[in-house]
Amino acid sequence: MNIHNDTRIDDYYWMRDDSRTDPEVIAHLDAENSYTDAVMAHTTALQQTLFDELKGRIIKDDNTVPVKQGSYYYSSEVSGDNEYPISVRATDFAGTDKQVLLDLNQLASEHDYYDVSSVSISVNENLLAYGEDTVSRRIYTIRIKNITTGQYLADEITGTCGSVAWQNDNQAFYYIHKDPQTLLGYQVYRHRLGTPQADDQLIFEETDQTFYTSIGKSKDNSLIYIWHSSTETSAVSFIDANDANAQAISFLDREVGLEYSISKLNDWFYIHTNYKAVNFRLMKVATTDISNKDHWQDVIPAQEGAMLEDYEIFNDYLVYQQRENGLTRITVRDLHTQQQQQLHFNDEAFTLYLYGNKEIDSDKLRLYYSSMTTPGTHYDFNLNDGSNVVLKQAQILGDFDANNYRSERIMVPARDGKSVPVSLVYRKDCFKKDGTNPLYQYGYGSYGAIIDPSFSSTRLSLLDRGFVYAIAHIRGSEMLGRPWYEDGKKLTKQNTFNDFIDVTRSLVEQGYGAKDKIFAVGGSAGGLLMGAIINQAPELYCGIAAHVPFVDIVTTMLDESIPLTTNEYDEWGNPNHKEYYNYMLSYSPYDNITAHDYPHLLVTTGLHDSQVQYFEPMKWVAKLRDVKTNDNCLLFKVDMEAGHGGASGRFKALREDALEYAFFIDLLAEQK
Repeated sequence: MNIHNDTRIDDYYWMRDDSRTDPEVIAHLDAENSYTDAVMAHTTALQQTLFDELKGRIIKDDNTVPVKQGSYYYSSEVSGDNEYPISVRATDFAGTDKQVLLDLNQLASEHDYYDVSSVSISVNENLLAYGEDTVSRRIYTIRIKNITTGQYLADEITGTCGSVAWQNDNQAFYYIHKDPQTLLGYQVYRHRLGTPQADDQLIFEETDQTFYTSIGKSKDNSLIYIWHSSTETSAVSFIDANDANAQAISFLDREVGLEYSISKLNDWFYIHTNYKAVNFRLMKVATTDISNKDHWQDVIPAQEGAMLEDYEIFNDYLVYQQRENGLTRITVRDLHTQQQQQLHFNDEAFTLYLYGNKEIDSDKLRLYYSSMTTPGTHYDFNLNDGSNVVLKQAQILGDFDANNYRSERIMVPARDGKSVPVSLVYRKDCFKKDGTNPLYQYGYGSYGAIIDPSFSSTRLSLLDRGFVYAIAHIRGSEMLGRPWYEDGKKLTKQNTFNDFIDVTRSLVEQGYGAKDKIFAVGGSAGGLLMGAIINQAPELYCGIAAHVPFVDIVTTMLDESIPLTTNEYDEWGNPNHKEYYNYMLSYSPYDNITAHDYPHLLVTTGLHDSQVQYFEPMKWVAKLRDVKTNDNCLLFKVDMEAGHGGASGRFKALREDALEYAFFIDLLAEQK
């Protein structure tokens, strides 16, 4: 491969087969699975023990907390050993007249993989639309069910993103068509019920392949939104949901570097934007003045050090979520009196977010809260009087007692003087802080994604065996605001890897982990992180689990035929430009494999992965086998039916966790 007067030779390029049918490729993957099974055969009993533990903590008969939308409360239920939920609705919160909408167990019964996209209900509440994916490529076929009769309409819309927004006459809906090669959703169509898909009307087409397209609907049902999103620029168009012949109208012409989203309340649009605000602000504008930023008015001004993450608009209240110093806070403002109150929680580090607030005329706010020692808890907060009701807390079966565990949040110095937040949890009676505990360190650090400290029942199987679990909130996330993200992308990406390595060293120095018992885990872009750290600091880690790892970054980012490549330029840089090419090449895990000792490695992927193609980890493993200088384990497990998200079903996925945990625990046993 030749570019910028540089030549790279890829001896393993033959492993790429876009059709996923080449007998040689399939045979190679089957052989990898057989090898992994053989090497791990002596842990079969341990894997089963772990699986039984993980499954044993989960309530078999459970349900989500009902969410009000229109005349009904919507929720889902799981029961027995069923892998999939049942979608239901009722006219009251208690579910006294419960009605089954979809039984995913029946729908999935003839498929090795099954996934349903978000369910969308028509305005008259009689029709249900959902997307169905049976391959795990995230290409959905939309199906329509008459809720009253239980019968399916003849309409089936193929090649979509799976999301639907209903027109208010209940006779048509909008959806997004995907490019089958790049997997980009780029065309918004209007489909009228009872007509062929070929007759659907094209409403919008995205011609810039660096943008994602998605759709939604305003809380008052008056507008359908078309969201245009790239890494550094976003915009919105809207459609009149009451007009059967409506066309898309741009809210504001796109501006490079300007990000915004909107919500409508009566004659005003509220705008969440980075306009003259690095950490975002909330503004508003009259519906008659939308195209002129000079008319935008501050609602929540920009605050240095506090990032405005989310907000909800109700008829009488504004609720907004900010993050300062890595911690979330939620504030409620009365839109009439402008008085404010802040919600308070006690944990040192926690997850807190708004969800399910679909009714604009409501005096209740739905919240989700969790910490590394507190199972997920759902609240309804009364906006009028400030009281709150715990609707549900996840029940953990077995002998779980939150008092047995402790969570900490510490700041670790990075090599350039920045302080990296780290969330820790351990079992009190197993932790000595003397450098003897095994340490499991997780990281991601891309796309601004924040890995908040939250509860995991599966994690208990590690904590109860003496592991300290750490989340390194490294640069590339927005844990410390937008600047924290900007300092870990494109030409500053090396900071992400440095932070993770520096956290490892510091945790060992502080006695949180034994220097010869350090395990690191990451997936997707976090898999790139794993690939980088084992090239740059392999001596620190005993074992690594890299799930669906993005490791051949330069080759992938130079190939626009690979799904989603062009959308990633603002995250990683465009290697067609020499500056970015050289920088990406300096850390690319695949290109920087050298003849040295590597940690024990467990690599997983799915044959049908739509985000990171299976051949990236396949080639990476093959090259590592040929080049590495020690005999440490290198295992590659391929789910031949799954994609980027792994196995479908609530129990099948636990097998993957059990394999990873057994891999690490077995390595510890070998040290004794």
